[in-house]
Amino acid sequence: MKAIATLCSTALFGLVLAGCNPPPPPAVPDTHDADVRAITELEKQWNDDYVTKNVDKIAAYYAGDAVLMGPNSPAAKGKDAIVSELKQLVADPAFSLKFQSATVDVSKSGDLAYTQGDFQTSMTNPKTHKVVDAQGSYVTVYRKQPDGSWKVVSDIATMSGEPTPAPKAKKK
Repeated sequence: MKAIATLCSTALFGLVLAGCNPPPPPAVPDTHDADVRAITELEKQWNDDYVTKNVDKIAAYYAGDAVLMGPNSPAAKGKDAIVSELKQLVADPAFSLKFQSATVDVSKSGDLAYTQGDFQTSMTNPKTHKVVDAQGSYVTVYRKQPDGSWKVVSDIATMSGEPTPAPKAKKK
C-alpha cells in the first residue's frame, strides 16, 4: 500500500512539474521573401509618385516619427518637417528624382528592413538659378506597421561629387 501511495505521489508531483513549464513560443512565420518583394514594389511606386510631384503621396511613405536627411540640408524630423522639405523640392519645376535599390533586406524578426541604392536628381541651383544634375547613394530604413505595411523611419542620401549643369534640351 505504501508503494502505491509513493508511486501515486511521485506521478502527481511529476504532472505538477510538467504543468509548470511554459509552452514553447509560437513559430513566427517566415515572411522575408514576401517582405522583400513588398518593399521593392513600394519603392517602384514611390518613384512613380515622385514623377507626379504629389507631396501627400510622397509623404505617405514616411512614419510620423521619421527622419529625412538629404544632402546639404538639416535633418527633417517628423512628418510635418518632411512635408515642408518635400514641398520645397517639388515646387522647383526642374526637380526630378529617380532611385533604384541594389539591396533590400529584412531583419530576421521581420519588423525592420533597409534598402541601399543609387539616385539621380535634377533641380535648380538656388545660387546660380541653373538646372543641375546630381547623383548619389542612399539608405532607407523601414519599420513594419501593425497592419503589415511598411513605413520609412530613416532616409539618408549622400551626393557623389558636386552637382553638374544639366545638359541643355535639344530643340526640335
